[in-house]
Amino acid sequence: QVQLVESGGGLVQPGGSLRLSCTAPRSMFSLYTLGWFRQAPGNQRELVAHITRGGSTVYADSVKGRFTISRDNAKKTLYLQMNRLRPEDTAVYLCNEVPLSKSSAWGPGTQVTVSS
Repeated sequence: QVQLVESGGGLVQPGGSLRLSCTAPRSMFSLYTLGWFRQAPGNQRELVAHITRGGSTVYADSVKGRFTISRDNAKKTLYLQMNRLRPEDTAVYLCNEVPLSKSSAWGPGTQVTVSS
């Protein structure tokens, strides 16, 4: 069972920044494109950014220019730098392989709350 562990969330004011981290087994980092997802109450889970093994990135329009995804394969860690946060960014943020498969397992996620 793949274990994903997200961290770095918290409460931040609009316009603020947070940096999220996700650790996973080496097998996942060496093989897969990885992404950050988010899910707000009442909403479907949304893929906000993903990064290939080679470092190519794709962002959802809603976060483009504000969020930056990166990965450190040696440290088995995926990052999401979030700047100029907005209240609508409030959600649980989770990491996983992209695309998802039937066997994709989820970690607990990390809560991000943007509020004044």
